[in-house]
Amino acid sequence: MNAKEPCRRVGEGIELTCHVQPGARSSGFAGRHGDAIKLRIAAVAVDGKANLSCQEFLAESFGVAKSEVVLLQGAVSRHKRWWIKRIGRWPPELQGLL
Repeated sequence: MNAKEPCRRVGEGIELTCHVQPGARSSGFAGRHGDAIKLRIAAVAVDGKANLSCQEFLAESFGVAKSEVVLLQGAVSRHKRWWIKRIGRWPPELQGLL
């Protein structure tokens, strides 16, 4: 993956690099953060709640089941890599990134 690219195709899906901000007012995409997509998540980073919320948000955003969204790296970090096994739809907020 190119250091400047936050996502790349992997088979039918993508690998997505995110910088996650837990404890936000609401969940949503918030542009770029260096080589990652900034993702605001309403859940707090306690007992894996932010990771679960992030997984649910990405599944809903890409139109897939939660089981199609896998955390590859960063379980205890704000910098995370997700594998979305297939894409049901492309979120309008991410147009032009792949």
